Amino acid sequence: MRKSGYFDSQEIKGWPDPLELRPYFYAPPGQEWFHTGGNDGASIEAEGVDGSDALPVNKGRIDIRLLMWGIPKLGVLLIYTKWGGGSRETYSSKGDLRRLSEWVHNLHNTPLPVGLFIPFPDAYEAVKEFIETDGQLPKCIEWVANKNLPPGTFPDP
Repeated sequence: MRKSGYFDSQEIKGWPDPLELRPYFYAPPGQEWFHTGGNDGASIEAEGVDGSDALPVNKGRIDIRLLMWGIPKLGVLLIYTKWGGGSRETYSSKGDLRRLSEWVHNLHNTPLPVGLFIPFPDAYEAVKEFIETDGQLPKCIEWVANKNLPPGTFPDP
């Protein structure tokens, strides 16, 4: 399995130590994350999970990705995707679903649904679990399958 990531505008070979990520989630209010550097997104991914590392793309290899967007005062939106081997699953962190029709724009002007943001400490626990379980969907938070979200939840920018 080949692991990589992108965090605080830095490419990462392998996955980061969760303790190195903790300060981004547990900073004083309004100072969480790393949004002042021109980017508010991050990712952790792996190619060839579940023993599929010897298989080529689109020929059985299974990949996973955990995307993250942090917005001070709102929290973090997590999106977990696992695809390959004939299937695709995508889940988003489950925040206050009554706010799905409200959006916040990230630093790249992409509208993100407010109702899928969760508190920074909860997001940290999910990211930590993702890393510690080699990319399994974390069980410490609630998720909603993207296929069950209403149309327009992720509008075009």
